[in-house]
Amino acid sequence: MTYYLLYGLAWLISLLPYRLLYGLSDFLYLIVYYVVRYRRGIVRKNLTTSFPEKSIHEIVSIEQKFYHWLCDYAVETIKLLTVSDHELVRHLEFRGTEAVEQCLDNGQPCAWLLGHYCNWEYLSATALGMKRWGVEPEEGGESSRRESRAVMGLIYKPLRNDAMDRLFLTIRQKKYGTCVSRKDILRKLVQLKQEGRMSLFGYIADQSPRWENIHLWLNFLNHDTPVFTGSERIIQKMRQPTFYLDMERPERGKYVCTIKLISEHPEQMSIEELTKTYFAELEKSIRRAPQYYLWTHNRWKRTRQT
Repeated sequence: MTYYLLYGLAWLISLLPYRLLYGLSDFLYLIVYYVVRYRRGIVRKNLTTSFPEKSIHEIVSIEQKFYHWLCDYAVETIKLLTVSDHELVRHLEFRGTEAVEQCLDNGQPCAWLLGHYCNWEYLSATALGMKRWGVEPEEGGESSRRESRAVMGLIYKPLRNDAMDRLFLTIRQKKYGTCVSRKDILRKLVQLKQEGRMSLFGYIADQSPRWENIHLWLNFLNHDTPVFTGSERIIQKMRQPTFYLDMERPERGKYVCTIKLISEHPEQMSIEELTKTYFAELEKSIRRAPQYYLWTHNRWKRTRQT
């Protein structure tokens, strides 16, 4: 019952045009930032320790821009429930997909690494950005509904709340994306390989791991950061050419996703080298426009002692 209530509300909101959705986001920002003050202590601490060279005035400016974007992220994600393919591609541009398509043409399933940066939920619309392997939106708002020749999607960690988890799965799979739980992804990749099907999955690899799952420590945003390298290990095991998905937001309502090659043969790299390369790319993205990173997570709550 909770899921259907959430879905009904989200569906009604998603019917609003982008102009009104961003007006709603402006209102939500005032509530979340000034009234609820959602995790402002954690956000301020994360920003201050990540950018010690910045003044308090600069930190507050980034903080306010972050909360404004966070509300935009919420309404943009809900919009995925009903937005047409043709309208969505006006808000989402993919660059550098030729290298990925070439790998798929050569019979090589691929992997994308990305972080909680910009609107990562748009990754579920990957098929709309692949000229030879995806779906082609037609003029007038509808897709050709041609099935994608490759299975495309993302690996996710199930949410604790069952109703919210089901809602996000519904949203993420509206645009041809396939969601696979991280505990099931290796089995899924092996199955697809046995079936001779191509795949392209995105791994959001910047989560804060549990103590028993810490595989590596590295410097990230001025912090000694614990890292879980499960994604990299799966990529190496499956010998998948690996790319970094660099997202930008040049203007409100517009995202540009640039595909950057990390390695055609990740199995020839060490886990540490592969992981450090990914985190270095992610840090470049964040430093370019820090307001689009998910600062509400308490990522640096662990030290090497606790």
